[in-house]
Amino acid sequence: MSNNPAIDREDPRRYAHLTTIRLEDPGAVARAAATRIRHEGARTGRQNFIIAADHPARGALSVGNRTMAMADRRDLLDRLQISLQNPAVDGVLASPDILDDLLLLGALDHKLVFGSMNRGGLSGYVNEFDDRFTGHTAQALADIGADGGKMLTRIALGDPATAVTLEATAHAIDELAERKLIAMVEPFLSEWHNGRVRNDLGPDAVIKSVGIASGLGGTSAYTWMKLPVVPDMERVMAATTLPTVLLGGDPEGSPDEVFATWAAALALPGVQGLTVGRTLLYPADGDVASAVATAASLLNHATIPAE
Repeated sequence: MSNNPAIDREDPRRYAHLTTIRLEDPGAVARAAATRIRHEGARTGRQNFIIAADHPARGALSVGNRTMAMADRRDLLDRLQISLQNPAVDGVLASPDILDDLLLLGALDHKLVFGSMNRGGLSGYVNEFDDRFTGHTAQALADIGADGGKMLTRIALGDPATAVTLEATAHAIDELAERKLIAMVEPFLSEWHNGRVRNDLGPDAVIKSVGIASGLGGTSAYTWMKLPVVPDMERVMAATTLPTVLLGGDPEGSPDEVFATWAAALALPGVQGLTVGRTLLYPADGDVASAVATAASLLNHATIPAE
């Protein structure tokens, strides 16, 4: 992994001060949020680059064949700080515990901040589709000056728990909209397959999931889509007028192949940028800074003046 001069990755106590602050001065998190310099906000013509790090809160620690890749919090914070130091990275999407750490580290100035709202559908859980909202609330996000909240919305037509998730997602969209915060909705048509949840990544399935998710809540004024890059992406993007960010997931294929598919999708109308986590935080060669820089080079960072 590329070295960051501000991080001594060999020091096992490099984040011990976070534990001390949490123990002796928990109010420091709120103070750090209140004094954070916020991002200027999303603009047409300038695609946003957001690093995702909410996987551990759902018990999803694996990257490829590395089953416990995301287990070491110190290592994850190292990787996040390396990523966020690239000026082309606009922000982060994370669970409350990780956002609190990053706030205390002063790593979120001039960054977009999205909180992860529903993490209750634990990876491998017998009732995984009952994806309860166990993370950020809309009010908690407003309190820390976040830009929005993200919700995983898996739609399993053969599982009755889907109705609960859809209803909770609709309520969350409404609560975010009341506070003028973005609802980043990540929909999938999903099913049980050999005892595991499998997302259908065919274009027709993604298009259907977009139609369902776009109609949730009393308004879509503040709703964004977070969608996988799939074949026939032109048809997928024709299914919505909502701003859309592309997710990375845990893709197969070489890095060059993955980046090429992202580049093609980023050229489509309505695509506002990337929200990618494991692919960039845990690249096969270990070079986080290089992976982030390559992804950043794919985005349009020019700002088009308003007419």
